[in-house]
Amino acid sequence: MAGGNDDAAPSPPTKEMAAVALEPSLRRTLISSILGGAGEELAGRRVVVGGWVKTGREQGKGSFAFLELNDGSCLGNLQVIVDATVSPLACLVPTGTCVLVEGELKKPPEGTKQRIELRVDWVLEVGGVDAKYPLPKARLTLENLREVVHLRARTNTIAAVARIRDEMAYATHTFFRKNGFRYVHTPLITTSDCEGAGEMFQVTTLFSIAEKLEKELKQNPPPSEADIETAKLLVKEKGDAVSHLKSSEVSEDEINASLSELTKAKDHLSRLEERFKLKPRIPQKDDGSINYDFDFFKRQAFLTVSGQLQVETYACALGNVYTYGPTFRAENSHTSRHLAEFWMVEPEMAFANLEDDMNCAENYVKFLCQWLLDNCLEDMEFMVNNYDKTALDRLKLVSSMPFERISYTQAVQLLEHVTDKKFENKVEWGIDLASEHERYLTEVIFKKPVIVYNYPKGIKAFYMRLNDDQKTVAAMDVLVPKVGELIGGSQREERLDCLKERILEAGLSLEPYEWYLDLRRYGTVKHSGFGLGFERMILFATGLDNIRDVIPFPRYPGKADL
Repeated sequence: MAGGNDDAAPSPPTKEMAAVALEPSLRRTLISSILGGAGEELAGRRVVVGGWVKTGREQGKGSFAFLELNDGSCLGNLQVIVDATVSPLACLVPTGTCVLVEGELKKPPEGTKQRIELRVDWVLEVGGVDAKYPLPKARLTLENLREVVHLRARTNTIAAVARIRDEMAYATHTFFRKNGFRYVHTPLITTSDCEGAGEMFQVTTLFSIAEKLEKELKQNPPPSEADIETAKLLVKEKGDAVSHLKSSEVSEDEINASLSELTKAKDHLSRLEERFKLKPRIPQKDDGSINYDFDFFKRQAFLTVSGQLQVETYACALGNVYTYGPTFRAENSHTSRHLAEFWMVEPEMAFANLEDDMNCAENYVKFLCQWLLDNCLEDMEFMVNNYDKTALDRLKLVSSMPFERISYTQAVQLLEHVTDKKFENKVEWGIDLASEHERYLTEVIFKKPVIVYNYPKGIKAFYMRLNDDQKTVAAMDVLVPKVGELIGGSQREERLDCLKERILEAGLSLEPYEWYLDLRRYGTVKHSGFGLGFERMILFATGLDNIRDVIPFPRYPGKADL
């Protein structure tokens, strides 16, 4: 039959097809294992290496080329030598070119800075670049790199930040595992506002439903008023026919047939009237408010600002738990300290008070700092040489010294007596300490991390335990040099009546928090926890100034690339 049979079974693979189905393993060796290894002792070993050319230059009148190759596994580059007899050199030397090569590791000549280099005898693959490649040899500013967020990880700075971030994530899981915590995955979509600030991204399908309806109504226009009137006349006509038959001496079958036609006419009218009412807009209730009954979750839903409330449910069952994931804040801020999407580490401990909370927070921060000193020294030295000469000293200080602990009232008293600096924000009891106040405490007065505790209840969230003075709550913030507040935590309010009162005082409705109140109704327990802003920790460690440079894909007002 012409055109073939589309339903015919596919032909079985031939021997030739099966033979090319899989390539053999590339068996690539990471550059980090070469540069971080025994150096000269590796001479004579054959390896396959892949990476991107940082710099390339032809030498010996084009007879060979030097390539500085980096594969992202470490900061250092491997020097690669390719002869023109092995491969055309012009396509290999441009910055950004990706190559996969095989060759023999050699000891370089005396007097060169390299301990080992690769002499290539096979160029296996080449991924070329053109003149429009946006990452030239010349150094770009971090601000410019944000415009090419999909390529910036190829730069030394962003790659170093990525490795530091990875090490701190691994250290986080290691610390909590060693201390008996369980990792809990909390939801990104929530119906509760943990902070009570209202600056949340809403999750809704109402807009897409309205857009879909608008498109459908354009393709299939709704009935007109004339169509409705015609359908009503038909219903009246069929109704009259039924009445007439019932008053006449006709068979029951004739009456039933007429009733069936009346039912069809009524159904048709009902469908027309329902479609006539359709409008491509967000559905509303009679009072003009949005009708969320038509939304996906049948109620308002948001992207989470914190996994704390949810992870508390597991703390009240498993004991010590933590969650680590992205959180979201719809705050229209363009400062160097704010992101719309950021990551939080949030441990929660049952049978723990504020003192236990502060101890855990201090130990965790010290553990992270020591981990970077032990496992990420090369990248940290890069940060010292290029961005912040005090970065390593700061890590050593924090990892080795006990944190200072003072009450909020003591902190305010200290700041009120400062004479050598004029603060932009006035210091008085009851204010939320600004970054300048936090940094002055930790950088000038104490010259080490500081934990401030027992804050005024009016500036803290509803779930924090009210102290006996009825004015403060059992809250604590960990302040560190460079960034100010790094951690915020508290003992949670475990008393049902007190928690209800605090929710209402915050101007919130009890209904969305009934499940949270159940934790106090059924087997309530003293528990505490805190949240560490992961990006702020990376700012603290690296000495970089802008939080947009320490997260792979920064989201902030007007920017959500990729």
